[in-house]
Amino acid sequence: MLSNTGVKGAKPKEKNYKVADETGMYLFVKKNGSKYFRLDYRFNGKRKTLALGIYPETTLKQAREKRDEAKSQIANGIDPMAEKKADSLEFKEIALRWFESKQHAIEEQTHKKKLRRFEIHVFPVIGHLTITKVKSPDVFNVVKPLIARRQLDTAHRVRAELSEIFAYAIVHGIIEYDPAQPVAKQIPAHKAEHRAALTEPKEVAQLLRDIYNYQGTFVVECALKLSPLLFQRPGEIRQMEWKDLDIEAKEWRYLVTKTKVQHIVPLSTQAIAIIEEIRLLTGAGRYVFPSSRNDGRPMSDNTIRTALNTLGYDGKTMTAHGFRTTASTLLNEQGWSPDAIERQLSHMPSDQVRAAYNRAQYLEERRRLMQCWADYLDGLKNGANVIPFRKLV
Repeated sequence: MLSNTGVKGAKPKEKNYKVADETGMYLFVKKNGSKYFRLDYRFNGKRKTLALGIYPETTLKQAREKRDEAKSQIANGIDPMAEKKADSLEFKEIALRWFESKQHAIEEQTHKKKLRRFEIHVFPVIGHLTITKVKSPDVFNVVKPLIARRQLDTAHRVRAELSEIFAYAIVHGIIEYDPAQPVAKQIPAHKAEHRAALTEPKEVAQLLRDIYNYQGTFVVECALKLSPLLFQRPGEIRQMEWKDLDIEAKEWRYLVTKTKVQHIVPLSTQAIAIIEEIRLLTGAGRYVFPSSRNDGRPMSDNTIRTALNTLGYDGKTMTAHGFRTTASTLLNEQGWSPDAIERQLSHMPSDQVRAAYNRAQYLEERRRLMQCWADYLDGLKNGANVIPFRKLV
């Protein structure tokens, strides 16, 4: 058996060597004089070596205590090396693994936003902690500043994403419970604010005149003009690709990223005219509305919002997403089929399987709807005394 004197007096030799203790533990002496306590054991038929500490930082007594703990784990069917690995993993490391596992399932921009949120709010607080040591009070310390600033939506999002990471750690055998779960009820409820939109015809008319007087770049000008005509999600418009446009058929066909359903947008004569204009500038590339940085990416998601702000419409008055609300409200008021409107908005119906296979639902009615909508907007923009239109039978 080893003794304190023996451990202290063990001298380096030409080759590394071992000095046995008992039940598989030994002192490993390297030829440079470094000394390590180790334990050899077998688990599930495999021979393994567990590091117990470096002498003199770890004493003989401490090494034996770690050995005894490891032996107890082995007797209970637990691999001490696996336990030791879990105990040494920092929360940030596991979080980044989770982010990597989710990356293929979400949009690149969404992935970047989520990761940036963690870099700002989470990693500085608990990123350095061993994941097995993270407790509910630690999680609450992450969201507490957000609650104080009344950033309740962000607080709820962060807490929910933390729960997903802890669930990931649970199924991978790293931890046994989710410390973020009890924190959920400590965050005040957040009342969602609907995106601002203009729905009064006179206000919409002024907005359209302002859009057509916009003095920005030609690419942004075209995207801004097309937004009320198409009223699809802003992210889908800014990422529109030339390969998805069929000018002869007057259609834009693409995969809706939010619902993963193929969608058809009939194009009015007015929409085609705008697309033909910008084709001369961007038609040789991938995106109809490319980034001004010429970096191969589409227009920034803030571009239309910034353009509206330039025109005097802040986030409480009109938003890029608000064009959808404007169209939905006025089209419903004019008597168009609610089902056709919802399909044109690419809202997923309750029967998702049917919707996925029937992307052409109400297509002929939607062709008429989109052309009448474009004509109606022209009338508003030109200051005509517009009589509310009725759908064509």
